[in-house]
Amino acid sequence: MSGTNEATEDISREQRLEKYRVAIEKAEKDPSLSPETGLPFSKTTIIRYGIAFLGFGIFWMVGINAVSAFIIPLRLKAMVHNPESVIAINGVVSSVFSLLSNLIFGNFSDRTRSRFGRRTPWIIVGAIVGGVFMFLTGIAPNAFCIVAFFGLAMAGLNMMIAPVVAFLSDRVPSGIRATMSAFYGAGSTVGAPLGTLLATQLMNNRTMSAVCAGAFMLASGIFVILIIPREHSADFLPQDSGTLKDIAMSFKPPVFKANHDFYKAFCGRLCMLMGYQMISAYQLYIVTDHVGQDTKTAAKTIAVMSVISMVVSLLGPVVSGPLSDILNRRKVPVFIASVLFAIGIAMPWIMPTTMGMYLYAGLAGLGYGVYSSVDQALNVDVLSNKEEAGKDLGILNLATTLGQMIGPVVTSTIVNITGGYPVAFATSICLAILGSVFILSIRGVR
Repeated sequence: MSGTNEATEDISREQRLEKYRVAIEKAEKDPSLSPETGLPFSKTTIIRYGIAFLGFGIFWMVGINAVSAFIIPLRLKAMVHNPESVIAINGVVSSVFSLLSNLIFGNFSDRTRSRFGRRTPWIIVGAIVGGVFMFLTGIAPNAFCIVAFFGLAMAGLNMMIAPVVAFLSDRVPSGIRATMSAFYGAGSTVGAPLGTLLATQLMNNRTMSAVCAGAFMLASGIFVILIIPREHSADFLPQDSGTLKDIAMSFKPPVFKANHDFYKAFCGRLCMLMGYQMISAYQLYIVTDHVGQDTKTAAKTIAVMSVISMVVSLLGPVVSGPLSDILNRRKVPVFIASVLFAIGIAMPWIMPTTMGMYLYAGLAGLGYGVYSSVDQALNVDVLSNKEEAGKDLGILNLATTLGQMIGPVVTSTIVNITGGYPVAFATSICLAILGSVFILSIRGVR
């Protein structure tokens, strides 16, 4: 009897595997079909995915930006004599945690064969880890604990981001991929100024700011799982023997000779994120040291900048994501975003005034909003093996992590050598332009 049950189970597994492969083949030929089911999305399903991606981006970015963009710099300024250097160290440490977490858990999610799906278990665990350590970062008693806890929070965050982004490849029809990417991009770009705004309002209440940051980080993963349609079971998918050799080989990156576009996308994102992080991580210090405002006035200026960034960040994704899908174009919106971002960076360099900072928030915020809305769709389009989407997108996301790590180090080095920010502005602009050159050189994506 048990033998009959095993045979029936094997037949069922083979049937589900064949159905899965047929769905992928259909989706490759028809951009309106989902790779997960081989069927088109209903309007309700599209709305659910859109809300899930939007909410995820808002929640985790509010959590991280409430701490990283204002609370950490403000507290370090009171703790140490050279806060810029500690910010740079924090960037390196958190980026290492993010880099390893994104790659490892993106790959592990590819290999997961649970009845809850490949991605869902990692999203839930990542939400818990990220939320707990983001809260601890906000109440950390010294600079060492701030750096350590924030690094672990980034590990939890990237444990979520890698599998959530892989949903774009696993489940979303290619014909609406840029639109879904736009929802995610809109969420993250709007969440960033919201987080900064929240932090400025709670600057005198450290415990409450820490609670809010941790709660938003936790909510990001839980929100996705509750809103998005339940992921299909992955217990029927083929798997290797699970030896150390198999695991080690699973981390092998795509072959360079056959995947030039993949690595061009990587370099384009790296340059853009380096340029962005060079300025974004130092907003408080730029307003105080470059523009010349005191801390209280700077807090008000940054609050206004946050509102400006939030408004323009909504405009970019709303237009560029759907337009990219309609025109089937990914590269042109990214190029336009890079130019807008570069012009925005030039504003406080040319005009070291409050108005210069507001123009930076408006133009750079719009550019980054457009970029974020299309970039993830472009990254999915350059993948060569959809079955390794978690791992390969994890490699591409290393560009984000490296940009976050290298950008603040470059700015800190420039400021320490030159004693100011003008050279940092010029370097950031050059990186944004270079990133657009890499993207335009991609041949396999329009």
